[in-house]
Amino acid sequence: MRAVMPFVLIFAAFVLLALLAPLVAPLDPNSQNLLGRLKPPGTTARGIFYLLGTDNLGRDLLSRLIYGARISLSVAILSVVLSGTAGTILGMAAGLARGWTETVIMRLADIVLSVPAVLLAIIMVAVLGPGFANVVLVLALTRWPRYARVAYGQTLSVANMPYVRLARFMGAKTPRILLIHILPNIIGAIIVVATLEFGLMVLFEAGLSFLGLGVQPPTPSWGAMLSTGRAYVATAWWIAAFPGACLFLLILSVNLIGDHLRDRLDPKSR
Repeated sequence: MRAVMPFVLIFAAFVLLALLAPLVAPLDPNSQNLLGRLKPPGTTARGIFYLLGTDNLGRDLLSRLIYGARISLSVAILSVVLSGTAGTILGMAAGLARGWTETVIMRLADIVLSVPAVLLAIIMVAVLGPGFANVVLVLALTRWPRYARVAYGQTLSVANMPYVRLARFMGAKTPRILLIHILPNIIGAIIVVATLEFGLMVLFEAGLSFLGLGVQPPTPSWGAMLSTGRAYVATAWWIAAFPGACLFLLILSVNLIGDHLRDRLDPKSR
């Protein structure tokens, strides 16, 4: 636990900054100061101190990073909740019902998994249009099969347990069996998958925003900030460096926390 504690603190810091963004951000993230554009970190322009410098429109980079954390974390949390809920329900239903239900659900999951996730997300966003809600929906629709496959495999092993057979024999309905007898026994594996998927959702959101298919300007987004900064790498390195560092730290922290949870919740790994 001690080894992963620094990364837990880093993740907690990102969450707190996102929640308290209006209180901790020094400036309005969309406030422009064209006379102070492309200022390096630690400089002052027109009486305003810019700790991490400014971007090509003179906006405070620190404030935009803090508000950008809100977008990345919100998209990741909502997409993980939606995809995890849908995938878990479908996977448990396929594992318990078997027959044609199993065939339809698992073949659909195989079809979705056969298409590269990034390509599928780009196509769906291009069809539905960019925006916060559409990005969450697209990520949820492209990632549910992973939860479904895990839930399906876990349900197959639990469904033959004596207490599940006894519940069926006593007349318990399928929803009750899934909720009371199966879900508590597979939730550990689902939590591990959700933790690992969280970092992937942050990366996908940044990638879509980098391509202009995510949250639209002027809303701050780490991916959009990276896209802007690539044109100024030689003259204003901080515009791309700081969002990239935030993405690196957040995704690394979440992945290491997920590995730790897997070791704690999976008896085989332990």
